[in-house]
Amino acid sequence: METAKALLASGKVQIYRAGVWKPRTRPSGFEGKGKEALEWLLNVKNQTGLLTAVEVGNPQHVELALKYQVDVLWIGARTTVNPFMVSEIAQAIKGTGIAVMIKNPVNPDLNLWMGAIERIHQAGIRRLAAIHRGFYFFRKTPWRNAPMWEIPIELKRICPRLPIIVDPSHICGKTSLIPDISQKALDLEMDGLMIEVHIHPNEALTDKEQQLTPQQFDDLINQLVIRATSPKSNDETLERLRLEVDKLDQEMLEILSRRMAMIDEIGHYKNQHHITILQIKRWRQMLADRLESGSQLGLDKDFLQQLLQLVHDESIRRQQIILNPHHDNTKED
Repeated sequence: METAKALLASGKVQIYRAGVWKPRTRPSGFEGKGKEALEWLLNVKNQTGLLTAVEVGNPQHVELALKYQVDVLWIGARTTVNPFMVSEIAQAIKGTGIAVMIKNPVNPDLNLWMGAIERIHQAGIRRLAAIHRGFYFFRKTPWRNAPMWEIPIELKRICPRLPIIVDPSHICGKTSLIPDISQKALDLEMDGLMIEVHIHPNEALTDKEQQLTPQQFDDLINQLVIRATSPKSNDETLERLRLEVDKLDQEMLEILSRRMAMIDEIGHYKNQHHITILQIKRWRQMLADRLESGSQLGLDKDFLQQLLQLVHDESIRRQQIILNPHHDNTKED
């Protein structure tokens, strides 16, 4: 209640979110207070007027949340990966009209995320939002969960009317990184932020490293820059720059087309002279040379390596078709 009143006083919060049931990897971890905490949440709603939100993991959770007048349900990352459970939750909320937010799955799988959204939509729920909370990544990153912005951006492209709320707390895992991720979310035209706040973070039973105090939260919101989502209709400078980008993109596509035509010639030569497709020594040397040249041109190494890998993979695929025209060389899903 103390945290809720502090957030209400800031005037910057519309929905008060609390984890009543917390799925944990190990049973020894704190798993929430359950029904007892729903009573606390209802008191928050009655005393502050804030809307309330709760995570639900099964139909029984839904039933209890509705009983305690919860305004928004969210489906957590661990539940999103289970189509059977999402379907059961969808049936439980059918006809209620309640607002539902769906977190992305732990692994970077856009189809799985969209599948959960579609199941809830098919249950007749129209007040929907997606929550981007980052993804598990096998490489070490500064974040608890790698942002992988390309995935929520692609979701926004496919579903332009679906709001996407970013959860900087779960992406970052520590408070020092939250301002940067929050600003980046707004700069990428995401639709809102879900940030963990605790009146006494050091006393929190879970995730204390990623929770802001109400004052830190207030300072963060005041520092964020909210930019225009579209330029002025008479912005000639931006229009000129965009036309130049369009021109460069067309040139880039034409160069890629010529490169692939050259790859086809190489494939036919290898086929005639019985040479293997993959020349690993050549690939390593070429990659090293291109990365060095690209770095001198100011290109990010990781970006360039991913781009070169994509081009190389396509080159291999085209040569496979030439050397084995009767085999199925289609790309995997």
